[in-house]
Amino acid sequence: MKHPISRRQALALAAGATAMALVPPVWAQSDKPVRIILPFSAGSGVDAITRAAVPQLIKALGGQSVVIDNLPGAGGITGASALARAQPDGLTIGMVSNNHVINPAVYKKIPYDTLGDFTPISVMGFTPFVLVVNPAKVNARTVKELIALIKARPDAYNYGSPGNGTITHLAAEIFLTEAQISVRHIPYKGTGPQITDLIGGQVDLGFVALPAIQGHLKSGALRAIGLGSKTRSPAAPDIATIAEQGLPDYEVEGWFAVLAPARFPPDQIKRFHTAFVTAFNSAEMKEVMAKQGNTISPTTPEAAAQYFRKELTRYAALAEKAGITLD
Repeated sequence: MKHPISRRQALALAAGATAMALVPPVWAQSDKPVRIILPFSAGSGVDAITRAAVPQLIKALGGQSVVIDNLPGAGGITGASALARAQPDGLTIGMVSNNHVINPAVYKKIPYDTLGDFTPISVMGFTPFVLVVNPAKVNARTVKELIALIKARPDAYNYGSPGNGTITHLAAEIFLTEAQISVRHIPYKGTGPQITDLIGGQVDLGFVALPAIQGHLKSGALRAIGLGSKTRSPAAPDIATIAEQGLPDYEVEGWFAVLAPARFPPDQIKRFHTAFVTAFNSAEMKEVMAKQGNTISPTTPEAAAQYFRKELTRYAALAEKAGITLD
């Protein structure tokens, strides 16, 4: 039996349909996972930080699953390119490091706009770098001893990095410049392979993020020579800084930040900023970050954008000082 509707009911239904048409689309938050692109190999410092954060991120995102996609190569350009091409649908974000703002200074051409093709979410914090050596290959325990060894045998040593133009490549070249020594560079495709060959003795020394090598320092597989930060790390107080060992102007520190593709919707910017701040401020993450030696100090999206512009200028000057230019 048909029941005719009244004029008032018809108007109400029409108004409801109009209202529904004006409601913005609901972004997928549980049926599909969030993909976090890492322009680094597994085993890198930012990789260790991000993987440690995943359980708390899942909680902060209301149970939505999270997958990590390591896309190393070309100093982070491979992963950044993938992030720049991703749809701004709230399902793909990235974690980047200093490399993101170094690349325009060292590469003559990159396939994206470092600022224009991305949406800053937050600079999450900072991580110390450590100058390490293979103890079976390098009989030095301090910066002074290392410099003396290299000066005595200028062609005998080499150093590894995660790739040409990376932040730790730059950290090493600045160290060599200030120490007035020369060491042959061997670039790798990521921190993981670099560490493997450091331990294996294929390379003698290099700069590595503290979270990536703490276990190897404790086991004795690698030996710390000096910390790149201006002050010692509470997570490794016995490691003297390079600055306090005779190179007072030396300071190179890593940072890690959350980015999204350009045109990322404001509601998604807010959602991910809140989720990351919540995750990294959890008791569990604070404990992990303290053990890794990381300093957590999340910025707003606006402050992150300003920081990137400032860092672009700073690293352009440092790259010029170190004489690093790549095709």
